[in-house]
Amino acid sequence: MRTRPPLTVAVIGTGYFSRFHLEAWRTLPDATLLGLCDSDPERLRQAALAHDDLSVFADARRMLEALRPDIVDIVTPPATHLELVREAARFARVIVCQKALAPTPGEALAVVEAAETAGVPLVVHENFRFAPWYREAHRLLRAGELGTPHGIAFRLRPGDGQGPRAYLDRQPYFQSMPRLLVYETAIHFVDTFRFLLGEVVAVTARLRRINPAIAGEDAGYVIFEFEGGATGLFDGNRLNDHVADDPRRTMGEMWLEGSGGVLRLDGQARLWFKRHGGPEHEHHYDRGPDTFAGGAVRALQAHVLAFARGEAPAENLGRDYLLNIDIQEAIYRSHREERRIGLASPPSRRHAPDGGPSGANRAA
Repeated sequence: MRTRPPLTVAVIGTGYFSRFHLEAWRTLPDATLLGLCDSDPERLRQAALAHDDLSVFADARRMLEALRPDIVDIVTPPATHLELVREAARFARVIVCQKALAPTPGEALAVVEAAETAGVPLVVHENFRFAPWYREAHRLLRAGELGTPHGIAFRLRPGDGQGPRAYLDRQPYFQSMPRLLVYETAIHFVDTFRFLLGEVVAVTARLRRINPAIAGEDAGYVIFEFEGGATGLFDGNRLNDHVADDPRRTMGEMWLEGSGGVLRLDGQARLWFKRHGGPEHEHHYDRGPDTFAGGAVRALQAHVLAFARGEAPAENLGRDYLLNIDIQEAIYRSHREERRIGLASPPSRRHAPDGGPSGANRAA
């Protein structure tokens, strides 16, 4: 039986989160990691020592011309994405790009259009929806186990934002970001809420900064209204933690409610189900490895490989991801104007080219 060759991958960026990408690509049998690139000499030197079997480059264009990978994975700061997507689109079959997609909504649109103009699918690396607990919650919803969905609530408590040294050991740039909680963190839950309950039609937000050592907001509440009538609550606070061996595994706790019962996620990544009128019991499922988001990075990358081979449609293509950015901007506007903000209707066509449905592209 003929075996298909693995798809080749090159990674641009060797910062904090890149290690999760590199580790995951190495564990996927359908992928061959060829090389990595970083313009920072010291970061590149350290990455080369850790991955001495890979080709390393200080210049992205040179790497792409030399390796011509099937998949280019961009794990760099948002301001670099537009130029890197343009370069990657000259060679790749599929581009994966970290969130945040760009510093501003206008630049994010330009990133998406750069890939579309080149005819290369752009998948945004938004991995929270690939955490095993959200995949299982999605499955239970679609199977009707929760009945008609009423609402979702997530209480974010990673516990990493207290004091003058907040974030310095892992992601020090968090301290100087003028927008933090929503732009960097709550955007994950905007996407996850959409994945579970559908499109958002309005938001109401109140944000605040608790830690004076940072520039942006680190706490707040956001109320979501969904197209199907359900509501959502994001209660975010980066200073306090929650009951968990590793507060960053789930980042907090979730309650997903419907006419048939309530599904609860705890800090140990356990799911608990209480059917209406009955007792709560643990719902057993595969929680994934005891790593960041239960192996969500690897799961997303496996999904990209399946898409690149034409075996499945892609989730979070760039055009669809612009809806998340619309919602992000509506959240900030709601806080600024102290009022409920409605989103353009119908949401599913807000950014679709030629009035067609978004997210329809497939890899060649």
